[in-house]
Amino acid sequence: MLDQMSRSKRRGLKVADAVEFFNYVIEEKPFLPVLIPLVLLAWAIERWVFSFSNWVPLAVAVWATVQYGNYQRRIIVEDLNKKWKRVILNTSPITPLEPCEWLNKLLTEVWPNYINPKLSQRFSTIVEKRLKHRKSRLIERVELQEFSLGSSPPSLGLHGTRWSTSGDQRIMRLGFDWDTNDMSILLLAKLAKPFMGTARIVINSLHIKGDLLLMPVLNGRAILYSFLSVPEVRIGVAFGSGGSQSLPATELPGVSSWLVKLLTDTLVKTMVEPRRRCYSMPAVSLRKKAVGGIIYVTVISASKLSRNGLRLSPSRRQFDRTSEEHFVDKDLQTFVEVELEQLTRRTDVKLGSNPRWNAKFNMVLHEEAGTLRFNLYECTPNNVKYDYLASCEVKVKYVEDDSTIFWAIGHDSGVIAKHAAFCGNEVEIVVPFEGVHSGELTVKLVLKEWQFSDGSHVLDNYRISPQRSLFGSSNFLPRTGRKVNITVVEGKDLIGKDRSGKCNPYVKLQYGKILQRTMTAHSLSPIWNQKFEFDEIGGGEYLMIKCYSEDIFGDDSIGSARVNLEGLVEGSIRDVWVPLEKVNSGELRLQIEAVRVEGSDGSRGSATGSNYGWLELVLIEAKDLVAADIRGTSDPYVRVQYGNLKKRTKVMYKTLNPQWNQTLEFPDDGNPLELHVKDHNALLPTSSIGDCVVEYQRLPPNQMSDKWIPLQGVKRGEIHIQITRKVPELEKKSSMDSDPSINRAHKISSEMNK
Repeated sequence: MLDQMSRSKRRGLKVADAVEFFNYVIEEKPFLPVLIPLVLLAWAIERWVFSFSNWVPLAVAVWATVQYGNYQRRIIVEDLNKKWKRVILNTSPITPLEPCEWLNKLLTEVWPNYINPKLSQRFSTIVEKRLKHRKSRLIERVELQEFSLGSSPPSLGLHGTRWSTSGDQRIMRLGFDWDTNDMSILLLAKLAKPFMGTARIVINSLHIKGDLLLMPVLNGRAILYSFLSVPEVRIGVAFGSGGSQSLPATELPGVSSWLVKLLTDTLVKTMVEPRRRCYSMPAVSLRKKAVGGIIYVTVISASKLSRNGLRLSPSRRQFDRTSEEHFVDKDLQTFVEVELEQLTRRTDVKLGSNPRWNAKFNMVLHEEAGTLRFNLYECTPNNVKYDYLASCEVKVKYVEDDSTIFWAIGHDSGVIAKHAAFCGNEVEIVVPFEGVHSGELTVKLVLKEWQFSDGSHVLDNYRISPQRSLFGSSNFLPRTGRKVNITVVEGKDLIGKDRSGKCNPYVKLQYGKILQRTMTAHSLSPIWNQKFEFDEIGGGEYLMIKCYSEDIFGDDSIGSARVNLEGLVEGSIRDVWVPLEKVNSGELRLQIEAVRVEGSDGSRGSATGSNYGWLELVLIEAKDLVAADIRGTSDPYVRVQYGNLKKRTKVMYKTLNPQWNQTLEFPDDGNPLELHVKDHNALLPTSSIGDCVVEYQRLPPNQMSDKWIPLQGVKRGEIHIQITRKVPELEKKSSMDSDPSINRAHKISSEMNK
């Protein structure tokens, strides 16, 4: 009985295979329905009318054999393709392990003169900002004085690289190992009690080891990068006091661990999975430094919200996504809080598992990149407190071709990336909430304006250049001799502090050490129209704004803000609405203008007027310098001080006769030009090996002067320079732009801070 069943089953399989093969032949050979009747007709004629010999059955047999072989080959290829695709998409690398010897050799060659200066400058600004907000208990105040990553680059992929695929996302994994002992980061700290005085904190070694992930997005226009897990971090720290020698690290035992924790926390919050950073690769680089922007954020709606899906931990969520409808909460009341640094805004409360808010907010970026964080809260009736449910993030970054990249973490740690080619382009992103089972948030983002350090800005697909003048762009202007006029025009949507919801607002403005305040208004949408004047301050100083509500029993804070005044252009008024931070609503309208004061145009009221030209200083070489090191040599470099501007040359190691051959340019505004020759030291403070003052005011315009200048304050040493006062020809022409020398002044001024 069993044999009969097995035979019938095999016959059924053979019939099914035959039918499948027949269907394949019909699909691949559409002419077969016509050919088969012709063959049968020829065979009938040969069988009953006259004989064609036996060639017809033979030809049919050969043809059927060939077709069956093609069919079997196709089945095998499809099966192999399915297996290979399944392996590739799940676990297997696309390419085998590949060593990165060529990449490390390239880094070794390019790092000292190109990558190191760029990264050192970039990281120094980041460190300065971080130090303002994070301090050790032993330190009252700390500031960065020197930052250099050294000449030893990190090593990449020492154990090979591996490409893998997650869904449609390709990911490269490679090792990262950075162990350097020649870096130089100098911090000057004012110690808190029980310690007194000041101390120099010198970071002289760094070790970071971990695995990097690189993810190309937007068809190769950008790369997201992160550490797979928290990397191993070690920092070498030495201490000093005033001008004394290094002291043992036991003098300040908590500082070393504090610095390690600060660096580790920064890495975890910015570039450890699933947090990722972005490196853009624009086809065209306009070489603009973005200092801020305005972004409109619209929180549209959320979907698939449920208390169970949002509150259960991932390890306890065993039900699949198809069962989500059983956990829909129609009585769920939620709102979204939007964060951008210290700026927060909040939507209204909406009901249901698919709430729709359509709430639009004006947000301000203070750098070229920022992180928008969306926090979801549940509002329980008759309860003062709100329950946090989940959150998600969208990151924003300026690209040097005037476009903008937005990216977020998708499902299963995937990547969601969008690209806005111009300001004003609307981008809509659906972002899943992080670390929860259900819930998505739909937001719409519009980058309305990017602002740049040279005073230009991009607004809704239009580039607006700084107004041309003899001063060039704002980078060409010295940071003295100008006033900043700030008009506090009006406010809107300010929060009420008393029981009746009324408000008596006034505004305090602080720029540097100068503090100003407006009169008190009596409205939630006040109008002041008060104008204040400040002396311009360089170095990226922010205008600090604090808004208060006046009250008999004490004034209440109703928000604060900060405005970047870098890149102001004379003759151009900037009108901007500034949202208030640390409150749920409120904006202030400011009008900001930079004005040059009469008599402070660079001429200094003497015959040394520059006609708004520039200085070209060539630092060629030095000879017979004093030895600052025990080995009888020095590591000399030159720090140039010109008014408030400071520049420096590269370091020439182990020599008393260095050759720099570097050209520096400054606006010719009559300031003293001082040269300070220093000995570079990675551990101890730098020591002076001579200085001098360059006299240039009486030089004929546009004529180069070649000088050997003896160094002061030391026994011996001279420095060889060439100095030229470049003065444009101020002839009467129909257009200022037609003067090539003035155009040259604009070009140099725009390149000064690059």
